Amino acid sequence: MFQNLIQKNLNADAQESGAAATAEVPATATTTAPVATAHDDFDWSVDKRNVTSYTKEEKEKYDKVYDNTFVQLTDGELIQGIVVGLTKTDVVLNIGFKSDGLISLNEFRDLQNLKVGDEVEVMIVEKEDRDGHLNLSRKQARITRAWERIVEVHKTGEVITGTVTSKTKGGLIVDVFGMETFLPGSQIDVKPVTDYDQFVGKTMEFKVVKINETIKNAVVSHKALIESDIEAQRAEIMSKLEKGQVLEGTVKNITDFGAFMDLGGLDGLLYITDISWGRISHPSEVLKMDQKINVVVLDFDDEKKRISLGLKQLTPHPWDVLAENIAEGNIVKGKVVNIEDYGAFLEIQPGVEGLVHVSEITWANTPINAKEFFKLGDEHEAKIVTLDKASRKMSLSIKQLSPDPWNDIETKFAEGSRHTGLVKNITNYGVFVELAPGIGGMIHISDLSWLKRFNHPSEYTKVGANIDVVIMGIDKENRKLQLGHKQLEEDPWNTLQDTFAIGSIHEGTVIRRDDKGAVVQLPYGLEGFAPNRHLSKEDGKSIGADETAQFVVIEFDRNEKRIVLSHSRIWEQGQIEEKEAAKKEAKAEADKTKKAVKNIQGKVEKATLGDLGVLADLKKKLEGGENAGDEAKGE
Repeated sequence: MFQNLIQKNLNADAQESGAAATAEVPATATTTAPVATAHDDFDWSVDKRNVTSYTKEEKEKYDKVYDNTFVQLTDGELIQGIVVGLTKTDVVLNIGFKSDGLISLNEFRDLQNLKVGDEVEVMIVEKEDRDGHLNLSRKQARITRAWERIVEVHKTGEVITGTVTSKTKGGLIVDVFGMETFLPGSQIDVKPVTDYDQFVGKTMEFKVVKINETIKNAVVSHKALIESDIEAQRAEIMSKLEKGQVLEGTVKNITDFGAFMDLGGLDGLLYITDISWGRISHPSEVLKMDQKINVVVLDFDDEKKRISLGLKQLTPHPWDVLAENIAEGNIVKGKVVNIEDYGAFLEIQPGVEGLVHVSEITWANTPINAKEFFKLGDEHEAKIVTLDKASRKMSLSIKQLSPDPWNDIETKFAEGSRHTGLVKNITNYGVFVELAPGIGGMIHISDLSWLKRFNHPSEYTKVGANIDVVIMGIDKENRKLQLGHKQLEEDPWNTLQDTFAIGSIHEGTVIRRDDKGAVVQLPYGLEGFAPNRHLSKEDGKSIGADETAQFVVIEFDRNEKRIVLSHSRIWEQGQIEEKEAAKKEAKAEADKTKKAVKNIQGKVEKATLGDLGVLADLKKKLEGGENAGDEAKGE
């Protein structure tokens, strides 16, 4: 380029010299041959500045030197620049390019004492934009260098320092090496954090836990550092643990099944059953959050890092220090802490319980549902029947607080005596009635009514109702009374036998139907049964439920209290009787006709045939022939 510029100047000088020489020749002068002039001997390789042209080798040498004065740049390249100027808004940087670059002063806010001559690293965004300017960025250079550093520390696991700049959805924004990274809320601390604002502006240590090369995004964690410290503390504590060792811990979480204790970097579990010798329904009844208590190490697992703790084990077992008043035969008061089908457990003192069996609730021998008699939390007095400290078992009795009423049962409840009792329970086979506290008996389902048959006793009475009974039998040994209800009245079947005799017809209503037949409600509250084949009507249909019709008694069994009925027999019998009547009428008519014929014949014989001798002879012959025929038949 420099050589071309020199050559261009030399050519221009030569043209100027030639023009001057031409101007000195007169316009009228004519020549016929070249005339030698002074400039014919001029060395045209020297210009008017007395500069000599370069040889080819020299030109190549100087071209190379000239090209080396310019820096070869590419877009996106990081390069060092020197501050050559400062304005109120921009910084002028010389990077050795053909032009200087301008960068906004905002990108140098972290450099408070920036001055001319300082060297800074920048990125070439564009060597030449559409306006021909060099476009540089210090911010992009810092981000690129920061990303390279973040990738490096992610590989090495190095701990870095960052400043929390702002809060965002789900976490915090952290400035690391000048680049924004994300700190999720779950990675701030080992404990749940709800107030993120308290961390804004703080400088903290972090570990890079995740990077995304595509979008150049990084996730950092402060929790990872805490966990690593805790893990070191855990290892130290685990190495010193021993069963039976007493430690101080802080309640960090309470659940339905127990409480988690912080033992100074290591967590242990205090099960609900190891909190108190007594029964508790929830650990919160004894423990509170952040409460500091002493606990004993019951067991631990080095591999799984599990520690089982106990609180109640720090005090003696209550069975080992029983109060003096807790002895056989004494009366104690306890709270119901557990109810089973077979009885209830009363807590006499924390950790000391006794069982009240269902058989020890009342003197009566009627079944008792413990879950209906007892309620959790209720208090009851009971007598200690047995006490075994070795096996830590105690049996209690509520019924023994009062005298046994069965001792004089024959006096108060003699056989045949009538009483009113309370229905306590109903089963499929009978009704249990309480006549007095501790005394009761059962009415069998067959002893409820003389006339009606019940599928279930609940069809006749219900629990809580009063019922009149008669004592039918006493079983003192098994503490049972046989009760009856229908026996309060005479057996009506003795008088109903004539009323409902076989063949008698009564009006009845079908109250139930099944596959076998129908139950029919008869007068006087009596019920009968009609088989299906006896329910057919004359029109071919069958009698349905709630339908009233005429029924004939076809069977009456007083002993079995059974009446069998038929509707079909009524209209079938009518048809038979009609046929019989028709037969009798036809026979009577035939007899009448025959008699009339005989009368006529008798009259004719007296008037004519008696006087004719011929006919008389004929009659004798006929009679003789009939006798002969009879004799032949007899033979």
